[in-house]
Amino acid sequence: MSTAYSTAYAETLDPPRSSPDLDVRDLEKRTRLMRIITRLIAISDLGSRDIARRAGLPVQKVSDLLAGRLEHLNIDELNVLRRTLELEAP
Repeated sequence: MSTAYSTAYAETLDPPRSSPDLDVRDLEKRTRLMRIITRLIAISDLGSRDIARRAGLPVQKVSDLLAGRLEHLNIDELNVLRRTLELEAP
């Protein structure tokens, strides 16, 4: 296998290091928010549909969050979910 081929193939598998989607600080913020939100969901009496409706987000966004798919939610959506759940906390 030539070096040119293996380099081209590797580039399709590994995203570039300077990609804005890989900002570590942003990912850390989203991870912290996800942990807070999942704890709030665990102690609330609300289902995913109720949470999504009250937050004004699609149900799929709440499902993505619970499945750990942070790449589908931005910081603003996570903050909306957090505020919504904090208002509902006992």
